[in-house]
Amino acid sequence: MDKFQIKGPCKIKGEVEISGAKNSALVLLAATLLFDKPVILKNLPRVRDIDTMLNLLKSLGSKIILSKDKKIVKIQNKKKMKTLAKYSLVKTMRASILVLGPSISKFHKSIISYPGGCNIGSRPVNYHLSALKKLGMKYEIKQGYIHAKTNGRLNGAKINFPRISVGTTENTILAASLASGKTILKNCAIEPEIKDLTNFLNAAGAKIKWSGRTCSITGVKSLKEINYSVMGDRIEAGTFCIAATLAEGDLQIKNFNPKNIETELKLLKKAGAKFKTFENKIFIKGPKKIKPIKNIKTKEWPGVATDMQSQLMVLMCKANGQSSITENIFENRFLHVGELQRLGAKIKIKNSTATIEGNTKFIGAELMSSDLRASVALVLAAMVSKGKSAINRIYHLDRGYEKLENKLKKIGVKIKRLK
Repeated sequence: MDKFQIKGPCKIKGEVEISGAKNSALVLLAATLLFDKPVILKNLPRVRDIDTMLNLLKSLGSKIILSKDKKIVKIQNKKKMKTLAKYSLVKTMRASILVLGPSISKFHKSIISYPGGCNIGSRPVNYHLSALKKLGMKYEIKQGYIHAKTNGRLNGAKINFPRISVGTTENTILAASLASGKTILKNCAIEPEIKDLTNFLNAAGAKIKWSGRTCSITGVKSLKEINYSVMGDRIEAGTFCIAATLAEGDLQIKNFNPKNIETELKLLKKAGAKFKTFENKIFIKGPKKIKPIKNIKTKEWPGVATDMQSQLMVLMCKANGQSSITENIFENRFLHVGELQRLGAKIKIKNSTATIEGNTKFIGAELMSSDLRASVALVLAAMVSKGKSAINRIYHLDRGYEKLENKLKKIGVKIKRLK
């Protein structure tokens, strides 16, 4: 099993190119099930979750043609597609559930295993099932599989989501795109990846409009051929911005829209970072002394992203004073705390709030990844630790960060991948 060895402390300088957004690419790939015509997607990130989704589409009957560098994919669906999404493919990735909406809308049936993914808290699929049921889907659960069907086309409906959920919003938009009549969705998630999805669908002929957290979808009978580029990954971009702030960095970060991390940039400015933003890049410099920040709270977009919480915690460990972070999205997202404590962090957890003492002198240690974002937090901490650290189980990290060690090496981090 691969692991990283990192020798710190490191200062970072140079240029980083951000990959396509994993969380956008996954839902765009699921959306290709709605098409009879070919779909070309560019700027695909080369991460494990994308391979899993491509294999899932292939198992359903999609013809997949990848460019040499695997950054561009052409997808053509067969006239008769399969509708069984097997446990062996679905077990490692939460986003697999996103094939349910388009499958039921296009093929009027789907059998899909309950999905897997990171162990960061309860993320029940009942919100997805409840919303799709309102569009006319019938389902039963047998032996860990969702058996779903519909009598012909789904029908538009008014749906008020009981809670803001990214996956539920995406799955329902996908299903409603080919439904008969109009669907109005209220209390939607409005993350940039969801707007990327609706931009993609509209460019292919869908009729989707936004007003705040309300999404109106007038169903169409079919979608046209499309060539589309996936947005840059805001979580990867935010991670590199934190790395620069943490390690007295001097970085140019390219190929993403800085507006997508405005909230996090405001926090980094409070911590002492200096930056200039442009249309698709940012120049950022880290301070000599990091300032503490009280009451950081994760929240749905446009709040602080839960996927940035563990990285911000590492930054606050090195701040000159006490900070606190409250996790409002997932109840099991402090698994990295124990590993940071092994490096010397002073962090106390009470309910959903972590209090961080600051002024930590990290000393290298053997570490274990627990989930995707926790993995990258350990990498950041190892970068500013004295001595060598080994980070085990980095397959979690490979699910969401493309060739991270190569990008870090180029900017001055002493990092090796060991088998």
